[in-house]
Amino acid sequence: MLAYDNIVWFDGKMMSYLLLFLSALLAATLIPAQSEALLVSLMLQGEAVLWLLLVVATLGNTLGSVINWWLGRYLEHFQSKRWFPVKAASLARAQQWFQRYGWGVLLLSWLPVIGDPLTVVAGVMRMRLLPFVLVVAVAKGGRYGVLAWAFLLFR
Repeated sequence: MLAYDNIVWFDGKMMSYLLLFLSALLAATLIPAQSEALLVSLMLQGEAVLWLLLVVATLGNTLGSVINWWLGRYLEHFQSKRWFPVKAASLARAQQWFQRYGWGVLLLSWLPVIGDPLTVVAGVMRMRLLPFVLVVAVAKGGRYGVLAWAFLLFR
């Protein structure tokens, strides 16, 4: 049985996890942001649990990609509008890659510049949500895992 009275939800560690989640979520959307610096700084502090940091970052980043998928799936008819978050050239290039290589191209969704448009195109191409989430979570989690491995190796 857990002792719930000992849990402090918004202590420093919990706030660190929350900020990492939000940072990773924003980094995966089309908003220019990044989460790696925060992840590394939290690892340097050594107060948070490493595997939990990786899970939180992966979940946030994957959810951000789901937002992109949703934009592609339900707002594609607005892609000619100036406010649409992906430029037509990036969208066209990502669509070509997606048509040529299929869902496997989403393993590149962690890459800067092309990764976010790929997740939008997955929505445009009507990829089912569950396979999308699984592939993107592997890609995003893999990136954070490599970052943590490099951190531990060179610490």
